[in-house]
Amino acid sequence: MDGKLEKLYLKRDLGLVSAVSLIAGTMIGSGIFMSPQSVLVNIGSPGGSLVIWAACGLLAALGCLCYAELGTVIRESGGEYIYILRTSGPVLAFMLIFSSVIFMRPASVAGISLSFAEYAVAPFYPDCLAPQLVVKCVAAAGIVVTAIVNCLNVRFAMSLQVFFMVAKVLGLLVIIIGGVVLLVNGEKNSLTDSFEGTNVGINPIGIAFYQGLWSYDGWNNLNYVTEELKRPEVNLLRAVLIAISMVTLLYLLVNVSYLAAMTPRELMSSSAVAVTWGNKVLGSWGWVMSIAAALSAFGSLNGLFFSGGRVCFVAARERHLPDILAMAHVKRLTPSPALIFTTAISLLVLIPGDFQSIVNFLGFTSWFFYAITLSGLLYLKIKKPKLPRSYRVPIVIPVLVIMAAIFLVLAPIIDNPAIEYLYVTLFVLSGVLVYVLFIHYKFCPGMFDKLTLFLQLFLEVSPAEKNL
Repeated sequence: MDGKLEKLYLKRDLGLVSAVSLIAGTMIGSGIFMSPQSVLVNIGSPGGSLVIWAACGLLAALGCLCYAELGTVIRESGGEYIYILRTSGPVLAFMLIFSSVIFMRPASVAGISLSFAEYAVAPFYPDCLAPQLVVKCVAAAGIVVTAIVNCLNVRFAMSLQVFFMVAKVLGLLVIIIGGVVLLVNGEKNSLTDSFEGTNVGINPIGIAFYQGLWSYDGWNNLNYVTEELKRPEVNLLRAVLIAISMVTLLYLLVNVSYLAAMTPRELMSSSAVAVTWGNKVLGSWGWVMSIAAALSAFGSLNGLFFSGGRVCFVAARERHLPDILAMAHVKRLTPSPALIFTTAISLLVLIPGDFQSIVNFLGFTSWFFYAITLSGLLYLKIKKPKLPRSYRVPIVIPVLVIMAAIFLVLAPIIDNPAIEYLYVTLFVLSGVLVYVLFIHYKFCPGMFDKLTLFLQLFLEVSPAEKNL
């Protein structure tokens, strides 16, 4: 007891392998097992669907290159939130964190947990769809287990992430090898005249992109945990290049395998593409694909929790959320209050959750904030070019991604307006009112003080400093 106060930091435990696993392991989740039929339904042709998958991979890669520069200029965790806060100001940053905490992150968690549950229970209901109550109970159990793992230990959570990434890559390789065998045996009917019937309207292309990009969701995950990454000036760029290249190649080959095994009609009518593929190609061993898809979704859920809890943590550290969410466990050094809070909101969103609606509205909201984030990168490149950075992306790349983001936000509204998009927009804009009341004018100051003190003692947590 020398009178010195020891400061608390989140450890830099993420090396290159862990970083690649966090990105790729989160990206390779439920999407590649559930989105192919939705992409094909909207775009209308096998060839068009493959173009969409390749374009989604390219867009994610370009976005990653932009985020790599942002991460080397602003070396703080928090992803889009911290970048918008530092470049565009607190109001837009609060709109993001308000939307993220209440809808975006919980909706993403709910969507992935639903797909995990669909595949986990599929072997028990071979001849019919599983009851929704059973699916949602299993999804809720998956969310709770993942939260507990991430609250207990950072290294254990990342070890699981590496394990699941290896398992899901092996699962995709089984599908790819099966597809190669089918192609060698002459199964190419679905790939003949593959662009016939392609829908070239703005709305079908936009919705197809939403469904495809859902499978690439997580490409920006590493930027949420920059303060826990070893040598971020080097490993950030290396990790995203390795992960995105690997995932895009795997996705294209897997989709070719699906099309080799199934006709477009069979693929579009399937509720679980990987299971249908397994039943046709593996026969009595088809159930293996259900297990592989469930493990894949669970690994993605683990990665999403790992990064998502950090967003709440950073926002609370910047006084945009209650102080308790900016605290870490004094022994385990995990942001457990933020993880518990994310779990609670995700379970609420899960109750009325519908997979396809979640994907569409999440894509609409996410790309709106991606455009704002990358506009901040343009501001830094033009107005503050002398800021130290270990990597510079050509200015044309963020311009292209911003244009793509604007298209993805406006395309579904222009071509096929739906009242739900207005609701989502009003919800995002309502963050301004909340900011003015509770952040700017500090309405009800000290409202959470007693609760914060109780939770701090009960959860054994303490405020954590920036790890720069």
